[in-house]
Amino acid sequence: MVEAIIVLVIIVGICAGVLLSPLLTKWRRNRIQNKSFPRRWQTFTEQILPFYHRLPQSRQRKLQSYMAVFLAEKQFIGCRGLQITEEIKLTIAAQACLLLLNDSGDYYPNLVSILVYPSAYRVKPTKRISDYIIEERDEVRLGESWTRDQLVLSWQQIEYDIQNWQDGHNVVLHEFAHQLDQTDGMINGVPKLDSQADYQMWAQVFSQEYQQLQRDAQRGRKTVMNKYGATDPAEFFAVATETFFEKPAQMVRKHAALYRQLKHYYKLDPLEWKLSQT
Repeated sequence: MVEAIIVLVIIVGICAGVLLSPLLTKWRRNRIQNKSFPRRWQTFTEQILPFYHRLPQSRQRKLQSYMAVFLAEKQFIGCRGLQITEEIKLTIAAQACLLLLNDSGDYYPNLVSILVYPSAYRVKPTKRISDYIIEERDEVRLGESWTRDQLVLSWQQIEYDIQNWQDGHNVVLHEFAHQLDQTDGMINGVPKLDSQADYQMWAQVFSQEYQQLQRDAQRGRKTVMNKYGATDPAEFFAVATETFFEKPAQMVRKHAALYRQLKHYYKLDPLEWKLSQT
């Protein structure tokens, strides 16, 4: 009898935890968001995002609230002797949270830790060639997003990207686009969308554009998007995201349908920021 009661109490406790956890998370996040955004954080954000002042005030406030929660929830780990500073955290958070302004990312729920190397780092990935042969390679990387709970970045590359915002390359945007893609546990170039109609239109547009980039890459044609996007659909989505935010004018001229899809998904129009500069 006592054992049955103990088991029942444990079951009730587990159920209560499952039911209350989302409410506690929401309450904790609301508390964080209701705190004032430190002035030094805003100054950093203005320096990191050259278009910050061109965002509507409602978007600025939302970005600040997302950054505050992101910084409170994610663990930053310095690798190879790198000391994690407030500048490093804010630089990554500002760009990562820019992708969450469409309210669909839920603070990258699969992500726990962000590993930051001082510069490019080496890895030795393995690939099975056959049942009896495994190939080991030696690769130099600037970033990667894991399907488990970690994301890896090169601080040197992040600094370079901040100084060259319009070159179409951004390791933070690239890797966090992968995180959006991986939210459902798969990495296939399709993030979580709002409706079945959105999925159908996404599949149509992205399939056509991906195949076109593959053809252009094979034929050596000049492209607006990095040809690395022709590797697979997941890389195409990440590269398209970089291009959308950094080279909107070129993208809308050459890939209007793709631009419209990303504008609808991210609920932002970087082209407006470019036009306001002229």
